[in-house]
Amino acid sequence: MRLVFAGTPEPAVPSLRALLESPRHEVVAVVTRPDAPAGRGRRLVRSPVGALADEHGIEVLTPPKAGDPEFLARLAELAPDACPVVAYGALLPQRTLDIPRHGWVNLHFSLLPAWRGAAPVQAAIRAGDEITGASTFRIVRELDAGPVYGVVTEKIGRTDTAGELLGRLAVSGAALLASTMDGIEDGSLRAVEQPSDGVTYAPKVTVDDAKVSFTDPAAAIDRHIRAVTPDPGAWALFRGERFKLGPVSPVEGPELAPGVLLAERKRVLVGTATTPVRLGEVQAQGKKRMAAADWARGTRIDHEERLT
Repeated sequence: MRLVFAGTPEPAVPSLRALLESPRHEVVAVVTRPDAPAGRGRRLVRSPVGALADEHGIEVLTPPKAGDPEFLARLAELAPDACPVVAYGALLPQRTLDIPRHGWVNLHFSLLPAWRGAAPVQAAIRAGDEITGASTFRIVRELDAGPVYGVVTEKIGRTDTAGELLGRLAVSGAALLASTMDGIEDGSLRAVEQPSDGVTYAPKVTVDDAKVSFTDPAAAIDRHIRAVTPDPGAWALFRGERFKLGPVSPVEGPELAPGVLLAERKRVLVGTATTPVRLGEVQAQGKKRMAAADWARGTRIDHEERLT
């Protein structure tokens, strides 16, 4: 089939690569978000998907909006049979959805209808799910509600961060998306409507959402921090300044009030609503990331001083 691939960040790259390597399909163009400023110099940088397309000499389309008339005209000229999508990052109006004869087929990193929305991996970890996965479905106007072509499952490890889990799903999901394109082409695959029950939502996680509340139980704090690692990154306040937190470990230890710090020789504990958690890597304002014990050796922590 003739394909126009839409995607932007690094987790979409394995899917584009899988389709480029497929002998059954031709990727005639890539749609990605416009180049964005990055780094200290704020130089415009191509998205990871756009960069891979450039390497292969494939046309890259960067419309400001997916309903832009010039973009729609070019998409119609390309006449794709289907448009596979992975984390493109923009809404697709109906007139855009109508152009490919097999529609736009999205790879979503959850087992639909669970965790529809922008942050399914983060939501699954934070909720304490034991199993998640990826789904391919045909895009409709309602958010992530289209009929499903196929799924793969993935166990969530006890120490998985969102970044680690998403990395695995990006790889297994790429194989799923390629096989979905194969099945659509030869007519062996039919999409099945999602059930009406079991629908949950996973909105985008903001920096404010990533703030840690030490009045929560230790297990919930552990999941919360892993869910926002590496992005946007967990944090709390220490002496009125933002204090970044890497993954923690719930431990047995002395009873501490929520947020109260206890620096021991080889570890730093923080009180929660239940048992303490042991801090992993931390980053104080204006400092480099380091092990919590190293940070504590250079910081005089007062009695009953806490993270808030």
